[in-house]
Amino acid sequence: MRTRTTTATTGLVAALAALLVLAGCTAPAGSPRGAVSSGPSAPPAPGGGSGFEGPRPQDQNLLAWTGDPNDAGHVTAQTSAGVGGRITLVRIVLREEITWSNVWLGLAGLDPNAQLANCHLGVYDAKGTLVGATPDISPQLMTEPIAKPFPLAKPFTAAPGTYFIALLLNGSWATNALTLKSTGAGISVNAGLTPPNLRYSTILTGQTSLPATVNLAEQSTSTIHTGWASQWYAIS
Repeated sequence: MRTRTTTATTGLVAALAALLVLAGCTAPAGSPRGAVSSGPSAPPAPGGGSGFEGPRPQDQNLLAWTGDPNDAGHVTAQTSAGVGGRITLVRIVLREEITWSNVWLGLAGLDPNAQLANCHLGVYDAKGTLVGATPDISPQLMTEPIAKPFPLAKPFTAAPGTYFIALLLNGSWATNALTLKSTGAGISVNAGLTPPNLRYSTILTGQTSLPATVNLAEQSTSTIHTGWASQWYAIS
């Protein structure tokens, strides 16, 4: 009996040893020997945000803008006596080089009885040099009250930096008929800024065309303070 018991025990131990050796050759799910299985893959850790980014100009086939047009819900107007012949400037900062061909303006309302002439859009660089301008846009200000492009007479390469979009209106119109889309910001838009770096300002009077140079140190906010809110512009 002792011999039989010893033999049976020895056989059982050998069988268990064989099973342990076999189990050690592969890890669960067929992983290489020695690998540790961590179970199902964990989802990537969040990047600290929801993944949402605000609208970009490129989403609407534009190159740059003064702000999301969805936020340009305000309509602003001024008398011809208030802004006629006065250059209105809106600053825009470009972060990359572009070819600037058009200035988009949000035209909100028309005055069918307006008498317009010598109206222009243009672009000044940070030194006050005119680098692009449109022909007289008076006819386009009489049609289609929508956001639309006004071609520059000659496109130009705009390096990264600060620019000022210039608007010059001349003629006569009903104050609350000829209107433009704006951000609604007037005085507050220049918070923390002084000339020659105001984000929204006017300069000069009695102009019938955009001069080749302007002195940006002469930027004024007197007209801005009367409710002439910052216009919406875009670039293409």
